[in-house]
Order: sequence, then structure tokens, then C-alpha cells
Amino acid sequence: MSHTPHELHEEFPQARARIHALKTSDAHFAKLADSYHDVNRAIHRAEIEEEPISDDSLEQMKKQRLALKDEIAALIAG
Repeated sequence: MSHTPHELHEEFPQARARIHALKTSDAHFAKLADSYHDVNRAIHRAEIEEEPISDDSLEQMKKQRLALKDEIAALIAG
């Protein structure tokens, strides 16, 4: 598969160590990160038309990714 944009380490490059620490020490954060990863990959597959979906479904997934990113950013900020 081609490069998937919007990975957490790209969205928060200054927080790589914090993300890793939270993934290993905070089950809630780990679940959020996994959900973000799953939604992000699904969006990427839809955008490259590997798994076509409706525009409405794609838009909903993008909103979900943004909500997850916001929650993750708040946890990273501490």
C-alpha cells in the first residue's frame, strides 16, 4: 500500500516519545490511537479508491478522525 497520510507520528511529530509512552501506559489512549489508526487507514483506502464508499460515509469518517485527533491532542498536552 502507498504511504498513508495523517499518521499520528506525522500529526504530532514533536510528541513521538509522549505518544509512545501513553500507548504503553494508558489503556484509554492506546484504544484511541488504535481507533484513529483504523479510521485513518479506512479513509486512505477510500480516497485511493481501493475500497470505494459514498461521499457521506467518507465525510463521517473524516469527522470521526478529527474528533479522535482532538481527544488525542488533549491527552498529549496533558
